[in-house]
Amino acid sequence: MTGADDSTRDHDGLPDDPGPTDDDATSAADGPDEPSAANDRTGGSTRRRSDRLPVRRDDPDRPGPGRRMADLLARTDSSAGVVKAARAARDLIPHNENPITGPRASDRVARLISESRTEKPSAIRELGLASIQVWQALVTTRRRRSDRTPVPATILFTDLVGFSTWALHAGDDQVLQLLRDVNGVTENIVRSRGGRIVKHLGDGTMAVFIDGVEAIEAGHEVIVAVSALTIGDYRPQLRAGLHTGEPRAVGDDFLGVDVNVAARVAAAAGAGELLASGATLEAAGADRYATRRRRFRAKGVPRDIEVFAVVPRYSD
Repeated sequence: MTGADDSTRDHDGLPDDPGPTDDDATSAADGPDEPSAANDRTGGSTRRRSDRLPVRRDDPDRPGPGRRMADLLARTDSSAGVVKAARAARDLIPHNENPITGPRASDRVARLISESRTEKPSAIRELGLASIQVWQALVTTRRRRSDRTPVPATILFTDLVGFSTWALHAGDDQVLQLLRDVNGVTENIVRSRGGRIVKHLGDGTMAVFIDGVEAIEAGHEVIVAVSALTIGDYRPQLRAGLHTGEPRAVGDDFLGVDVNVAARVAAAAGAGELLASGATLEAAGADRYATRRRRFRAKGVPRDIEVFAVVPRYSD
């Protein structure tokens, strides 16, 4: 071994470090080596790749996807164009009456929908009312196609006494106001007593009840409530008549001899008077009321019909 060879070794006999090679420079430029399994097992300080990835932090002021979707729906619901289209679609649905003012269960749902968030237009509200109208149209069609089956019921007719004479001298505004007030009072009492308004007849109303007791109570309460109304210096007076039978249901209306009897009984009553047929008193229980038999004859009514003036008994 020559001296030149010895000069390449250090004092302990190992060759000197030749320095970094081209391969080492390439590796350094590419970044640190991946941690080995040995490093992981020995608890080495080499970091995992996942530790070196940037952590994504959501902006706390940025709304989430659920909130963005809710905002989009709210804007669409209040859009003038969408609301107009929903109203146009609703107008195309056939319906016979305003579902917001009727006495049916679906009418009550329609009232709840119409009264929700009324401070701004809503396409959802219009479509909700449209769905109620579709349902009622289907039910009405089904009823009209069904057999005209007799339905046990007590029929109430009311009528304003002297209305035509007063209306000749009163203005249209007063006439309309009186009819609105009378119809509103009548509807509220009939519904509270479990009855249903069948139709308004100018200055009168037709309603039906399943329970004869509730029908008599409703008739008396309507007479008292209407007598408390005033239009200018005019105080209206109502009369009412009741008959219990089995009228035939035709759609939302009722037909038959029993309906005609109830109308004739109401026409025979005086101002502030409630008349009821013997059939109604029998169904309700005559001992509940103070009664007075009335002479009664009417065209198209069986001669054996008995009619009584009826006043509820109130306990002390």
